[in-house]
Amino acid sequence: MKNGVLLAIGLALALSGFALNLNAAEKKGGLFVNLTTDDTWAAAKAIMFAHEKVLKRGYKPVAIWLNVRGIYLANKKRPSHVHGLMKDKDQSIQDMLQAFVKDGGILIACAACSQAAGLTQEDFIDGVQMGTPDLVMGLLFDPNVKTLSW
Repeated sequence: MKNGVLLAIGLALALSGFALNLNAAEKKGGLFVNLTTDDTWAAAKAIMFAHEKVLKRGYKPVAIWLNVRGIYLANKKRPSHVHGLMKDKDQSIQDMLQAFVKDGGILIACAACSQAAGLTQEDFIDGVQMGTPDLVMGLLFDPNVKTLSW
């Protein structure tokens, strides 16, 4: 019985140390989200993950690259809503993106996709950066940044 209690205490201490190490590791590296869809349910999940689960936990840089149809999400003339079981159903995709930028996230619109869709910088919500090869590749090929696609 005594050995079992000591084992349980030791395991609890080891796990708490592991949790502390995870918290320390969260400050290293970043995330590059490749968001190619204008489907608001999928986009809301991608934005929420990048913002709430990654950026707010201290990972940096965290960038969302809007490309292909994803660029339409930042068009201020195109209203959107959030599908599914999102935390704040009154918040639009544009609201989510602006909150992400306000908290330090990087929001990039693919320049070629924007041009193909007839969108310019003036068409986008505040906080959108027009993508350049240096900006996108600087994040994409950073060995400390992971890539996730939606």
